[in-house]
Amino acid sequence: MTSRDASRPGTVAVLGATGGIGRQVSAVFSRAGHEVLGVARRPAPHAAGRAFVPLDVASAEPPEIAELLASRNVGVVVNATGGWAVTEGAMHHAHVRLVDHVLAGVAALPTRPRVIHVGSIHEYGFVPPGTGIDESVAPDPSTPYARTKLAGSQAVLAAARAGDVDGVVLRAVNVCGPHPSAASFLGAVLHRLRGVTPGERLELMIADAARDYIDVRDVASAVLRAADAAAPGAVFNIGRGAAPTMRELVATLVEVAGFPPETIKETGGPVESKGGGWTKADIRHAERALGWRPVIGLRDSLRDMWEAAG
Repeated sequence: MTSRDASRPGTVAVLGATGGIGRQVSAVFSRAGHEVLGVARRPAPHAAGRAFVPLDVASAEPPEIAELLASRNVGVVVNATGGWAVTEGAMHHAHVRLVDHVLAGVAALPTRPRVIHVGSIHEYGFVPPGTGIDESVAPDPSTPYARTKLAGSQAVLAAARAGDVDGVVLRAVNVCGPHPSAASFLGAVLHRLRGVTPGERLELMIADAARDYIDVRDVASAVLRAADAAAPGAVFNIGRGAAPTMRELVATLVEVAGFPPETIKETGGPVESKGGGWTKADIRHAERALGWRPVIGLRDSLRDMWEAAG
C-alpha cells in the first residue's frame, strides 16, 4: 500500500476468489506482495497455495463477516462475486443481499478496510449506439441482472457517502481472457468450440450487437490501482474503450483457435442479454485518477482464453 494506507493491514480478502475475475485479482495482489485471503462457497484447485475460507457470504450474517475480516487483519475487501443466476430473486441474493451483509460487517469494525466493489457497465442501461459511457451517465438499467448489480453498487456508494465504509465502485464491461465463466457468451462458445472436430460446423446464435470487452487481467490491474489510489465514493468505468461486434469477437476466437471462418454457421433466433446492444466505456476518469489503462489487446486476450482452456 502507499503511505496514504500505511495504517491498513496488508491482507486482501477477495470475495468470489474462485471465479474468473476473483482468481485474477488474487493473483495480481499476490504478485504485488500482499497476503491474499480467498473467500468463496467452495475451494478450487487453482486457489491452492493461498489462504482460503469457504463461506457463502450472501448467507452469512454481518457479525460472522466482521469476525472473519478482523481475525485475518484484512485491510482491503474486493467484492469480485457475481451471479449468472436465472431468476431475479437469485440475482438479488447474489448482488444485493451479499453486498448489504458485507457493508454491515465492515461498518462494525473499529478499523475499516477499503471495499472495492466490481460492478457492471450494464448498470447504465441502454444508450444510443456510438455513445462512450462515462461516469456522468445516469444509471437506468432495464434487465434484472443490471438492476440488481446497480442496487449493489448504489449500496456501496451510499455507505461511502455516509462515512460507514471506505468504498469505491468499478463498473466493468464484459470480460474475456483466461478462464471465462461457462455461463457467459464467450465461455459457452469456447466450450462448444473445444468439441468441434476438423471439418465440422458449429451452429450459433449471435446477437446483432456491439459490446466493449476487456481482458480479465486488465480488470484485476484496475482493482489493484483502486486499492489505494481512489478517493472514497469514487466510480470508475473499466473497459477497453472500443465496441467490436459480437460477430467480430466470434470470428477472432475462431481464427486464433485455428479453425476456418466457415466453421461457424449462424442461425436465427432470440438472444438473451444482460444489458443493451451497445456498450463502450469511456475510461478517461480511470486513466486520470488511477493511472490505469488496459494493456492486453483483444486478439491476445482471446488467444490466451483459448490456450488456457486447453
